[in-house]
Amino acid sequence: MSKSAFKFTVATVVALSVSGCTAQYRDHGYIPDEVDLEQVVVGVDNRSTVQEVLGSPFGSGVMEDGAIFYISTRVKHYAFYEPKVVEREMLVVTFDDEDQVENIEKFGLEDGRVITLSRRVTEAPVKGPKFLKQVLGNLGNFNPGGLLGG
Repeated sequence: MSKSAFKFTVATVVALSVSGCTAQYRDHGYIPDEVDLEQVVVGVDNRSTVQEVLGSPFGSGVMEDGAIFYISTRVKHYAFYEPKVVEREMLVVTFDDEDQVENIEKFGLEDGRVITLSRRVTEAPVKGPKFLKQVLGNLGNFNPGGLLGG
């Protein structure tokens, strides 16, 4: 191998290894622009006009006020490390009893604490050795004739 081919190979390997270590960012969600927010008037607009101006919300509250909210999140992915949320904004529009806009608030990642929105964990009622004993103990109690209706 000539010197120039060797240098090219080394340069290519170095370039590929360095490019693999760059951070990648992924954006999720949507926050309306300030121009659109200025069109929403507190005490005048209602839920339907807010959605016409700002677009479909991320979700709506389950409490009595039925607030709607928009969320935007930026996540940093770097090499083999766990993804990290580096930026989050939340816009909350609340309504009064007559369904008129009562308040518009904007929150950032620095304003709150991390909360789990949904925990999808099913806990077994039996833990430890008793659980394995129950599972393995039922292996001998299987009757194939019961499946066929006999």
